[in-house]
Amino acid sequence: MKLLSFFLMSTMLLNAQQQDTLKQASKPNILWIVAEDHGPHMGAYGDTFATTPNIDEFAEKGMCYNYAWSSAPVCAPARTTLWSGISGPSSGGEHMRSMSPFPEGKNMFPKYLRDIGYYCSGNGKEDYNLSTPKGVWDESSNRAHYNKRKPGQPFFAYFNNTQSHEGHIHDITRTAKNKRKSSLHDPAKVKLPKYHPDCEAMRLEWAAYYNSISVVDSVAGKRLAELAEAGLEDNTIVFYFADHGGGLARNKRWPNNAGLQVPVVVYFPEKWKHLAPKEYKAGGRSDRLISFVDFAPTMLSIAGIEPPQWMQGHPFAGSYQEKEQPYVYGFRGRMDERLDLVRTVSNGRYVYIRNYMPQFSQGQRIDSQIRFHFSSTAAWKKLYDQGKLNKAQSLFWETPKAPEELYDLKNDPDEVINLVSSKEHQSILNEMRKAQKEYACTIKDVGFIPENERFNTEIALYDFGQNKKLYPFKKIIATAEMASLMKPEDISDLTHLMSDENKIVRYWATMGIMMHGKNAVEQNKKELVKALSDTSDDVKIAAAWGLVKYTSSKFSKDALQLLSEQALRKDNIFVVIAALTALDDCELKTKSLQNDFAKWEINPETPNKRYASYPGKLMTSIYLRYGIPVKKGKKKNRK
Repeated sequence: MKLLSFFLMSTMLLNAQQQDTLKQASKPNILWIVAEDHGPHMGAYGDTFATTPNIDEFAEKGMCYNYAWSSAPVCAPARTTLWSGISGPSSGGEHMRSMSPFPEGKNMFPKYLRDIGYYCSGNGKEDYNLSTPKGVWDESSNRAHYNKRKPGQPFFAYFNNTQSHEGHIHDITRTAKNKRKSSLHDPAKVKLPKYHPDCEAMRLEWAAYYNSISVVDSVAGKRLAELAEAGLEDNTIVFYFADHGGGLARNKRWPNNAGLQVPVVVYFPEKWKHLAPKEYKAGGRSDRLISFVDFAPTMLSIAGIEPPQWMQGHPFAGSYQEKEQPYVYGFRGRMDERLDLVRTVSNGRYVYIRNYMPQFSQGQRIDSQIRFHFSSTAAWKKLYDQGKLNKAQSLFWETPKAPEELYDLKNDPDEVINLVSSKEHQSILNEMRKAQKEYACTIKDVGFIPENERFNTEIALYDFGQNKKLYPFKKIIATAEMASLMKPEDISDLTHLMSDENKIVRYWATMGIMMHGKNAVEQNKKELVKALSDTSDDVKIAAAWGLVKYTSSKFSKDALQLLSEQALRKDNIFVVIAALTALDDCELKTKSLQNDFAKWEINPETPNKRYASYPGKLMTSIYLRYGIPVKKGKKKNRK
């Protein structure tokens, strides 16, 4: 009897294992080949200057998306959105770089694939702006590979290629500048966009950029050949795409179409064509609007998993694919050491950009972008300072930037003609403006929370944002709208809101008075002086910023002292960054501190090493203004 029971149990276990194997075999493999820092500058996208034979050939049997957007124009925020299925401004992962807790009870999409038997390997950067939840990967390393899975086990594999990153472009440019290496792409034959000046550094960097795309094309070709040699081509759905626009200024880091549009080429083998997008056709093209927030639910849909409702994207393939969406959305938060808040929406033809901090130029001095004297960004800024640029080329550096921008990609693909004031475009402007604001309200955009305040909450930012009592979003965004549109008739309302019970509302109201400029500050000097004693450090700094920038020494003396004290704090890196930002923006109004600047030791504690270098980079900008020798930072162990 015992022997019979053992036999029956063994048979049942064997059948269960066989059924599990059959179930796994009924799932497609999924391969991602990802490259950094490049837009659709490929032959498959009609760029005849590009040399991309491998992806061009791949596109002939697959399908290209004509209008795919990364969610952010820089890697870590884009990647955070990509893996989580939650838009960066909703999860708190929109800054470059940052670190926020992952939303409670949720995970990155590979975890859900693993739960149904997939082997998930990540070969390349993690670099998320959210803490990594448990169980995302079977292996995540530069040695991770799908060939480590069990026999017959379906896989999801991600390979990230860095050879087209802007750092490599700088390396290539430096070499070319020193005449030690010829360029595959002739700098003299580069077609420059209208916003870039025609100078040697710019041509060299564009040529280096095209060279780098050829390199990642070659790497992609090897990955595709490897798949075919392993006999897996007919059972694997393949995605090739880049993480955001090209690694040159006003592409990378700026959330216009040039910074957000990426190539996306997909291939569904015959066996899995029933999971392909409904418009899929070998060698075809799709006009469907897709963005990175759609990728996580799409991967689940391909694997037969119904995407959870909390994912904010829309699956465009698989068993649960949804109808085409009318818009795609983008964002820009803090870029390294530089504060900003920009939101973008597009319907495929028009691009609407909403600048909530118009006091900053598009081309704020970002150390990693401009530190090399031979770089195109440094050359571009020098020409601007010399007054040698036309209107389109100057736009990147001018302040204040327009609160709203609207571009027609059909007639103005370089996005240099702002149509906000065009009478003929008021209808589309209102449509896009409404779409942007409604999306912010839908996802509960937490980007309006000053970064210092984010770390005063005990729950994940996503969860904080979804709580109406903790985060009265409609009132906050209404205040931010008034603050940044800079309409004189809004000043009295902003003055009233400076005493609101909610400190985030008070912050935006006070920032609004500062952003409105000298007249608004003069009208509200007493209110701003009172705000120097606010319970919120962010409100204090915003008030001091306005007083220092726009008033006489009688009112600005105490404000300047406050900014100095906040900049020298050791306990809060985000308060330090905010204070240094204000001091830097006030420019020569800080001259009385010139001697002090040279002695300052800026080294606050930081909750994560990702932030550690930013105060020093802000101080570098101040040092350069006053001709103070730039200090070399000492490496220290930080939390």
